[in-house]
Amino acid sequence: MQSKLSLSEFRTRLKNNTEIGSPRLKLSPFSIFTIFDGHSKPFYGLFDDKDFRLTMNSTMSPTYFIIKGRYKIIKNILTVNYEIEPRPKFYLGWMKYLPIVILISINILLLSSGKTPKEAFIPINICFLFMVFFSRWHVKQKRKNIEQKFIEIFEIG
Repeated sequence: MQSKLSLSEFRTRLKNNTEIGSPRLKLSPFSIFTIFDGHSKPFYGLFDDKDFRLTMNSTMSPTYFIIKGRYKIIKNILTVNYEIEPRPKFYLGWMKYLPIVILISINILLLSSGKTPKEAFIPINICFLFMVFFSRWHVKQKRKNIEQKFIEIFEIG
């Protein structure tokens, strides 16, 4: 992808919009130690003269994606190659598939007890189906939000 910025402007925006630190720290349980950092910058991560690894700078509502990529000048145009990868992959699987496992488990438990009235299945299943759809939607929204913020700040087109 190409950016409308020059190389020096891109590096300046990286510096101005990124709080320095390991993105993996921000995505781990130890991110609680960064709660008092201020969060004045939208991204948290590491970068150098050709690479970057960024995540959103939020402790209360973290995203579990890392934008990693490289940037360089090709034919007087700044080219930014990036990909968005989930970190940690276990957490994303947990968020996507745990509600399905719970839905199936609760139904098996209710059916095997034999004492549960049939009317109880409908509200319970509706609640868990809502959890299933919400968890999948929420993960997609987090990925979309981090990419939109990155494209907006670094003017990638």
